[in-house]
Amino acid sequence: MISSAPALITLDWGTTSLRAYLHAADGTVLDSHAAVQGIMSLDGSSFAEVLTANAGAWAHTHGKLPVLLSGMIGSRQGWVEARYVALPAGLPDLAAGLTPVPDAPPAFGPVSIVPGLLRDEDAAPDVIRGEEVEVFGALHHLGVHDGLFVLPGTHSKWVRVEAGRIVAFSTYMTGDVFAALRGHTILGRMMQADAAPSPAGFRRGVEAARGLKGPGALMARLFSARTLPLTGRMAETDSADYLSGLLIGAELNDATHGHEAFTLVANPGLTDRYATAAEILGLPHHRAPAQCGSTGQFAVARAAGLI
Repeated sequence: MISSAPALITLDWGTTSLRAYLHAADGTVLDSHAAVQGIMSLDGSSFAEVLTANAGAWAHTHGKLPVLLSGMIGSRQGWVEARYVALPAGLPDLAAGLTPVPDAPPAFGPVSIVPGLLRDEDAAPDVIRGEEVEVFGALHHLGVHDGLFVLPGTHSKWVRVEAGRIVAFSTYMTGDVFAALRGHTILGRMMQADAAPSPAGFRRGVEAARGLKGPGALMARLFSARTLPLTGRMAETDSADYLSGLLIGAELNDATHGHEAFTLVANPGLTDRYATAAEILGLPHHRAPAQCGSTGQFAVARAAGLI
């Protein structure tokens, strides 16, 4: 019988924040908490000090538990750079590629970092770090071994899984592009910073994306975020959500080829717009349950023999 006693500590440690979990040997999350102490917001503390501040109480109570870290903590700007594993990659490949942290606090057991993944099959290499763990957690929750998954964010990741292995992924800089266009181009001059959300503007943008054809079509349509309110055909209060809908709609069309089913993996605050856009476009989709990240971390730890 698998014990429900504490057996593992994991941290999803990103650029601006982290979330720590205490796991039982049977996979149950016994405790968790979040902190605004990402790798770029340590406020002078060391990585070891931040780990102790966020998980030291668990170690003090339960002994030297193994610790598994994932996310940007393994980047070049993180604690220890964890190498990228080439595609295709499954759980055994991530487990085999764990990078040990040599200067971890002595209160903990072995501390390891999950590697990222590298797609390097053409002239435009792509990388993923952290989201791959969430995908494996989604596979576990859904009981599937294949599918197309999207993890929305500043840089959205579209991940394809076949037979339990990640075989391809792509990064769409949709969030960054929206922020840049709104904040640093003439398109933003007619957008009101304090405007209420506009579902109508978002829908109009998504529907405009539906008709885009060819690689340059989006670039040619972006200026309509200015000309529609300029000519009185759209309220200025709608223009920001129109641009958001146009960009997200174009991303969905490209990633799904206009018809492929996909699974959303993230918290509702990030996935709601993508789900709404998919409904407008008639794209089949569903959402993975919450806590895919911690489930994926536990799966990697188990595959690595940490528990």
